[in-house]
Amino acid sequence: MKLHLIDRASAQHSSFTVSRHHYAHFLKIWHHHPELELVAIKKSTGTRFIGDSIEKFEEGEVVLIGKHLPHMWLNDDSYFEDGSQKVAEALAVHFTQDFLGQGWLSKPEMQSISKLFDLAEQGVKFIGLPPRTIDEIEGLLDLNGFDKALGFLKILNRLSRHPSYRLLSSSGFVNSFRKSDNENLDRIYEYIFKNFNTPIHSKDVAEVAHMNASAFSRFFKRVHRKTFTRYLNEIRVGYACKLLMENKNSVSSVCYESGFNNISNFNRQFKSIVGMSPSDYVRLHT
Repeated sequence: MKLHLIDRASAQHSSFTVSRHHYAHFLKIWHHHPELELVAIKKSTGTRFIGDSIEKFEEGEVVLIGKHLPHMWLNDDSYFEDGSQKVAEALAVHFTQDFLGQGWLSKPEMQSISKLFDLAEQGVKFIGLPPRTIDEIEGLLDLNGFDKALGFLKILNRLSRHPSYRLLSSSGFVNSFRKSDNENLDRIYEYIFKNFNTPIHSKDVAEVAHMNASAFSRFFKRVHRKTFTRYLNEIRVGYACKLLMENKNSVSSVCYESGFNNISNFNRQFKSIVGMSPSDYVRLHT
């Protein structure tokens, strides 16, 4: 899963872009870009990857992604079947932090939006937004000039004051990725996200990073403030949560599909990270 840098510079010389995506399935591209991105899912389901967060996504969700935060929406397998009539539809707004000019976020009236942009560095999923929010985002497609800018500013203001939200990626991932002029980190993340549900060990990743095992362990713990094993288990448990919420697999099959090699270790790691057993998690989400 190679990480791609996407150039989204506006050909229309607009301060931000609004687009509607309508595909048989979303593009399987693990990517990042210098713009923030506001995404509203109109149709489709699958798995959302943002930073080191792996979760199920559904129709109606709205997410704000910070600049250069890697992300990808991967549709369920049924979207890729021959003859599938399913569609994936989303709205996306791409904009730079200074799309209204240098210094606008420092104004007293903009403090809540400024804080929202800070939160977006980890990715923000808004919870319990009124349905009209997606209609308002879609309505930007029919506006131009000042009315379009004002409409988007109103949406940002409303989101910044919405009381219920959840941060997605860990601060450890964001802080390390922010420093990743280091090609080793890029290779490490690419390898982990491609292979997390297979039997991999720190020595495997150390080889990818062209480091010996002990040096890699010290490097990884210094960057993430946690061991590689803990980090890998968090990724696997996040994926397991997604599978359990889909309610398509038994706990035992989720264990192995997530990359764990025995049930007892899976149960122990799941409870350590989520705070409850996999069975309790299923009961809570069904």
